[in-house]
Amino acid sequence: MSGPLPKPWVAAMTPYKPGRADGIDGRPAAKLSSNENPLGTSPAARAALAEAAGTLHRYPDPSASGLRAAIAAQHRLDPERVICGTGSDELLHLAPAAFAGVGDEVLHARFSFLVYPLAARRVGATPVEAPDRDHAADIDAMIGALSERTRVVFLANPNNPTGEYLRRDAIARLHDAMPPECLLVVDQAYAEYLAPGEDDGAFELAKSALNILITRTFSKIYGLASERIGWGYGPASVIEALGKVRAPFNVTQAGQAAAIAALGDQGFVETSRAHNARWRAWLADEIAALGNAGLRALPSEANFLMVLFEGALSAEAAHDGLAERGLLVRWLPGQGLGHALRITIGTEDQVRAVAAALREMVGERA
Repeated sequence: MSGPLPKPWVAAMTPYKPGRADGIDGRPAAKLSSNENPLGTSPAARAALAEAAGTLHRYPDPSASGLRAAIAAQHRLDPERVICGTGSDELLHLAPAAFAGVGDEVLHARFSFLVYPLAARRVGATPVEAPDRDHAADIDAMIGALSERTRVVFLANPNNPTGEYLRRDAIARLHDAMPPECLLVVDQAYAEYLAPGEDDGAFELAKSALNILITRTFSKIYGLASERIGWGYGPASVIEALGKVRAPFNVTQAGQAAAIAALGDQGFVETSRAHNARWRAWLADEIAALGNAGLRALPSEANFLMVLFEGALSAEAAHDGLAERGLLVRWLPGQGLGHALRITIGTEDQVRAVAAALREMVGERA
């Protein structure tokens, strides 16, 4: 006798494994494994969240109309073409759910967000991985991997876990090469960390093209990771399709209120961006100074660095050594990145501690 059997594509899935959050033997540790904002959350958002506690007995606005209006005002978009989700993760899952299935292909670059192949397999579609170019997305390779079965193309910009950023000409070239029945999903979870004025052109494309979706999140620079709030923008037909398969009441009332308040506190966003730019550059310089020992930081426009270990100190040994020192970072051997660590840019003290620990470990193996 046996119980119900999952679909074969579900049985073959490996669940998403989040970044480590616990220190060794319960000791306190700095969590630099999940790309959270080290400065916390805007005081305005915290206040809005607390005030919303009085409405816990009420279902939230199912369409998140107030939040969609606030997002549209901030980014000069049409609110009718904004959709909100339980983090941007939900929207990333909804794209294949609405536009792909058994027999279809979902394309993504090697060394990109682990949710992409999971979202494909969840609906029985086949994930296809395009080769990278020194860990970065290779647009030519992605174009070459397009087929008559491709229905969704995922592209993170800036990319997680490597941090690289593609300019607008690359996005436009990929989109131009895609057939109209194929949806391009541009995942901009880290876009707020870009320098002011930097723009990959995806929103502009979405104002006229019928096959593009942009997703963003309040989990990163806005510091609302625990509330799971994301949003997307695209043509009306795409947003309508996603709306048919999204969960009802998918963003809490408190989360909607906190996100609206967070949007209104752009000073907090600017402070977070400046902190990140300063200490990311500082840590990159520290890693460059260890280049003779085989350490190399990939160029990053996000709130983390991907550090390659190509010398005597291995990524695994560095990961364990940092954990022993109370510094938790992300090691991704299951993603083909056993030679690298993704390190979130934390507070000044945390970033300095990471650099000091790496110097010490390199010296031990010299």
